[in-house]
Amino acid sequence: MQEKNRLEQQLSSVRAVESGLKDNLELIELAEIEGDAAVALEAETTLRAIEKEAARLQLLSLLSGEADGNDAYLEVNSGAGGTESCDWAQMLLRMYTRWAEQNGYKLSLLDRSEGDEAGIKSATVKVEGFQAYGWLKNESGVHRLVRISPFDSNARRHTSFASVHVTPVIDDSINIEVLDKDLRVDTYRSSGAGGQHVNKTDSAVRLTHLPSGIVVACQNERSQHQNRAQAMAMLKARLYEAELKRREAASGAEYDSKSEIGWGHQIRSYVLQPYQMVKDLRTGVERTDAGVVLDGDIDDYLHAALAQKLTGKSEDGEA
Repeated sequence: MQEKNRLEQQLSSVRAVESGLKDNLELIELAEIEGDAAVALEAETTLRAIEKEAARLQLLSLLSGEADGNDAYLEVNSGAGGTESCDWAQMLLRMYTRWAEQNGYKLSLLDRSEGDEAGIKSATVKVEGFQAYGWLKNESGVHRLVRISPFDSNARRHTSFASVHVTPVIDDSINIEVLDKDLRVDTYRSSGAGGQHVNKTDSAVRLTHLPSGIVVACQNERSQHQNRAQAMAMLKARLYEAELKRREAASGAEYDSKSEIGWGHQIRSYVLQPYQMVKDLRTGVERTDAGVVLDGDIDDYLHAALAQKLTGKSEDGEA
């Protein structure tokens, strides 16, 4: 029923755009015949608003993939570079947390590994809400930060890297078979939330899928059983995502090489000193208000990546 209502609402919006376009074009034509410049100007202003609404609807139409409506797992891992990269990973996690809060999504922390001195080595969160995966799926890749290090007493400029991986949350209607013989299960003492109990038992769980090499972990639940169930759900999501990508490749729906997103592929650069710039290396979208971007205002980048996914071009039409 929810899906039906959503489709009906989108269809109604499309019809409103079509009707508004027709009515205002006719109004401009009549205004020109009668020489009424004020009416013509008002109709042109309305047309520009209709154009923006049409662009918004077109963007929503891009979120039509098999899993685009699903919740998402978002995983952040620090790269080489010790404390610098751990701090950068935490900054990225905060950026996505702020984006989720600003857009009405619910965030749940599933796993977090603290850095030795600051920041995080890794963290996994679940982003719950309609089309969470559709919006975030193109954020997978390597994010690069250039800044004057707050940890360097000589105030030298440092470059840090962190990886982001986004996978769709899947429900029981999608059957992903995972054989016991293909799994290595490790348990360890949790350092996360859950009260004193988690710190006294090996409740945290790490699963390694031997055929694919995929590793997932969960430590935020109270019991080992709950953590294993959540880790298994995350593993199945990763395997499902891999299957989706295989289908895209088979149907010829992959990007060209310049816009492919891989685990080791750098997708965005964030420069804080000596100037401020956040540039997406796939779409060319560039902004100079890096602080605002890091505070969660990343819609420009999400929109452009979606547009490029479908057309091979950025939103401004560049190939």
